Amino acid sequence: MNEFKAEPQEIREATLTAVARVLESGWYVLGKEVTDFEQQWAALCGVQHGVGVGNGMDAIEVALRALDIGPGDEVITTPMTAFASVLGIHRAGAKAVLADIDTHTGLMNMDSVKRCITPRTKAILLVHLYGQIRDMQAWVALCHEHKIELIEDCAQAHYARIDGKVAGSFGRAGAYSFYPTKNLGCVGDGGMMVTSDTALAERAARLRNYGQSVRYSHPELGLNSRLDEIQAAILKVRLAWMDEFTARRQAIARQYREGLVNHSKVTLLAAPQEDAAHVYHLFVLHCQDREAFLRHMTEHKVQALIHYPIPVHHQPPCLDIPRDPQGLRQSEAHAATCVSIPCHPQMSDTDVAAVLAAINAY
Repeated sequence: MNEFKAEPQEIREATLTAVARVLESGWYVLGKEVTDFEQQWAALCGVQHGVGVGNGMDAIEVALRALDIGPGDEVITTPMTAFASVLGIHRAGAKAVLADIDTHTGLMNMDSVKRCITPRTKAILLVHLYGQIRDMQAWVALCHEHKIELIEDCAQAHYARIDGKVAGSFGRAGAYSFYPTKNLGCVGDGGMMVTSDTALAERAARLRNYGQSVRYSHPELGLNSRLDEIQAAILKVRLAWMDEFTARRQAIARQYREGLVNHSKVTLLAAPQEDAAHVYHLFVLHCQDREAFLRHMTEHKVQALIHYPIPVHHQPPCLDIPRDPQGLRQSEAHAATCVSIPCHPQMSDTDVAAVLAAINAY
């Protein structure tokens, strides 16, 4: 599904140079590398501020806490996501409420969200699953109508764009992960909250650093979640390649959409509303007999994975989690049939053809 060793040698050399620069500086936490990358990533997202944190889950928690969303509050999100989305809500002290998804996209369904809104609802955590953003003006309008915050989980949607704006810039805050497999990834854990709200960014920066305003002064309880200098320096290197790598993912996705032939056995998710609105962190199919499909792909030496086989409300800590009163049937069906095929920038056209041939043979 990923092949880091096949990346251009130029990236490896530039990465080693960046790490050496940090080591030579003698400054390893909250220094110039982090500040530079925060500014670069915020500018790319079209917002005023970036606050580097330890991972994407912490970016969600910090955003919620900076907005004073916590105990007694509800945040609506999706059960078809990485567990970190819901865990970030609970770590902030709030209660996650799960809305169902749209079967054609895997994204949260607006009618289901409306059924979940209560007087305790303070935010919607909108997960841009698989790297796609869609119907953003409608989500902004819904949150405005109900006077609730829109927070974007952009962990899979680096530089996805629609209506001239970038993922993370539509809501009050956006949460990014820079885990190694992400479209922009470091060589460990890393994350960032982005926003154009100066007061929100200042509070988030305080919260990530023990709640410290100035050294040894702690006006509130924070956490220790800081993007470190080495990871920030590496992300600056990799940022220069993101446009090229994103374009390659999108080109592979076009080849898949044009080349897959038997849609009675394997079906595709809906095409994006705009070409730039899907950055294909994952290319996901639906297959009713998924186990047979996985065996077939293994026989053809193509790796395929399942993201995510168990929806959040079927995880042991979340069996009683609040949800759409009409149920989460679409999420359950999606989890039972979804399968991801390789779609990463190191794939050659020959690789793509091999994947297509394996699927079409099935």
